Amino acid sequence: MSLVSQARSLGKYFLLLDNLLVVLGFFVVFPLISIRFVDQMGWAALIVGIALGLRQLLQQGLGIFGGAIADRFGAKPLIVTGMLLRAAGFATMAVANEPWILWVSCALSALGGTLFDPPRTALVIKLTRPHERSRFYSLLMMQDSAGAVVGALIGSWLLQYDFHYVCWTGAAIFVLAAACNFWLLPAYRISTIRAPMREGMLRVLRDKRFLTYVLTLTGYYVLSVQVMLMLPIMVNEVAGTPSAVKWMYAIEAALSLTLLYPIARWSEKRFRLEQRVMFGLLLMTLSMFPIGLAGNLHTLFALICCFYFGSIIAEPARETLSASLADPRARGSYMGFSRLGLALGGAVGYTGGGWMYDTGHALGMPELPWMLLGVVGFITLGLLHWQFSRRRDTPVVLSGS
Repeated sequence: MSLVSQARSLGKYFLLLDNLLVVLGFFVVFPLISIRFVDQMGWAALIVGIALGLRQLLQQGLGIFGGAIADRFGAKPLIVTGMLLRAAGFATMAVANEPWILWVSCALSALGGTLFDPPRTALVIKLTRPHERSRFYSLLMMQDSAGAVVGALIGSWLLQYDFHYVCWTGAAIFVLAAACNFWLLPAYRISTIRAPMREGMLRVLRDKRFLTYVLTLTGYYVLSVQVMLMLPIMVNEVAGTPSAVKWMYAIEAALSLTLLYPIARWSEKRFRLEQRVMFGLLLMTLSMFPIGLAGNLHTLFALICCFYFGSIIAEPARETLSASLADPRARGSYMGFSRLGLALGGAVGYTGGGWMYDTGHALGMPELPWMLLGVVGFITLGLLHWQFSRRRDTPVVLSGS
């Protein structure tokens, strides 16, 4: 094995370790925020939706700046600093007894993610070859699912004693992740040139094809972020206990670990990336409409299975398509900007979802938010179809590694 191949292989193993710690630390805390502050403390869902939306908007909306800084100074210092900021955000959340403290904690967590997420994503592109990228994303997403269910199990168990323990555990995991990156991560350059920050950002902003694709995904993320807000609340309502939330993540883990990689391998040989994204989104959209009418856990979990199955199909293709459109001269900037759809979709999905949840219950129409989410999904499908059909004659070319 050549030195370059050996470096790539070791780098991919480190990415898997790093991703496991990040996912575990995140899911110990965030799935339980809505249960803690809405169910246990009696806050309005809108308040918690604002907090989660703020975190999403800041982290993903400012991602282009984190990516541009990483293009200029390398991945390691940004990743270590960002993970320590995320830990500080979780520690602050432990003492949140007023909405503004929760918002500050989410903002700190977001700023940490702004720094560490784009360079970590760019490292995946750097250390994987184009033909293996989709499968590596599938492995990361399988790991995400396993980490999510383990994190949710740990968080649910700790929540029985005190929410402080939940937050402190999440903070400790991110401190450990920062230490691992500090000691083990080489000083990688994530772009082929060390360009000024402004040049990397301008390169992205002039790429109309990439901008259109990223902004079109806003509606996709409006649906996907409900895993963190409205789906846990719905499961808690139907089951009558917050401990049932862990089974929602267990379903995702079981589906991902058994189906994600085989589906990715099978579909990448038969369907274009665009087709996989749209079909996955269609399944997610169709599962939204009946959720508000589900009267028992069996029905609700069946619909959640359909939602997760759509996500399993769409996510690896979406991530691979984003990577294929990135310019190697500004990988960090591209990967940072690629999160803008998640920023906008997350902000609208969280705040709008919280508002729709409160409004639906006030009007005696608990199915209202789910119906509106389904409409958002169909609008997004129409926009994606329009966008992809215009490019049908221009095949996607995977960028070099």
